[in-house]
Amino acid sequence: MDSDSKVLVAGANGMVGSAIVRNLESKGYTNIIKGTRQVVDFTDQEATNTFFRLNRPEYVFVAAAKVGGIMANNNYKADFLTENLRIQTNIIDSANRWNVTKLLFLGSSCIYPKFATQPITEDQLMTGTLEPTNDAYAIAKIAGIMMCQAYRQQHGFNAISLMPTNLYGPNDNFDLETSHVLPAMIAKFHNAKESVTLWGDGSAMREFLHVDDLAEACYVCMQNYDETEHINVGTGEDVRIWELANIISDVVSFSGETLWDFTKPNGTPRKVMNVDRIKTLGWEPKISLREGIEKTYEWYVNNVIV
Repeated sequence: MDSDSKVLVAGANGMVGSAIVRNLESKGYTNIIKGTRQVVDFTDQEATNTFFRLNRPEYVFVAAAKVGGIMANNNYKADFLTENLRIQTNIIDSANRWNVTKLLFLGSSCIYPKFATQPITEDQLMTGTLEPTNDAYAIAKIAGIMMCQAYRQQHGFNAISLMPTNLYGPNDNFDLETSHVLPAMIAKFHNAKESVTLWGDGSAMREFLHVDDLAEACYVCMQNYDETEHINVGTGEDVRIWELANIISDVVSFSGETLWDFTKPNGTPRKVMNVDRIKTLGWEPKISLREGIEKTYEWYVNNVIV
């Protein structure tokens, strides 16, 4: 992929897509096609095929997806399953049909079993029961991995899959009804006066990766990774949710009380990725959790608060 290659970033307005665009632009890429909802509806098969026929991208990053936190995933399973299946099926099929040189599909660490051995290695996929609160989304992403592998086997299509851990950063979703845990905490602590109530008991352990680190991983893999098997992207380190809450409350300068609602689910007890494989490609995360939260909070204050 050269700086003048025609590169499509599907989902270019989202947190991940916008980070990929920033990364490519910082490296001098000048021929980026931004596949936003305003330009094309990737859930529409005919519209997607027409978009590829007219634009003929050479490389494709599939960052378009319907995403959300534990509440949204649990309450809208049908939406998360069908919309993601449509988006990725239409993009991958059209990319193969119109001779895209290489495609990178982004999934999620939720594809792994709820009680996977930690840290999670790539070969644990489909070895156990999924976390029930986000199983519909996970199944859609597993189908995306299989589709990339099947198109590679049957059609010789160069499609690779990356499975990132929990992401955060600029352009994240801070809506408390649909957001993930880290941005939800930022919004809660920022807006609270005396106390903040968080889900579960805080004992669950999670790994967090700044989206700019993921964008660099996407670039490295687009350039250097051509294997059938999906590859993990993360820090290889995790923290308890109560520790995360302490960091965020400190960054936000919240001096009130943090309460825990034990009636709400914790989700998967622990989830941290083994990232040995991607490190062999020369990639490592560079943004620490504290630094990343500080940058994200600054972005939130400057772009979300009105």
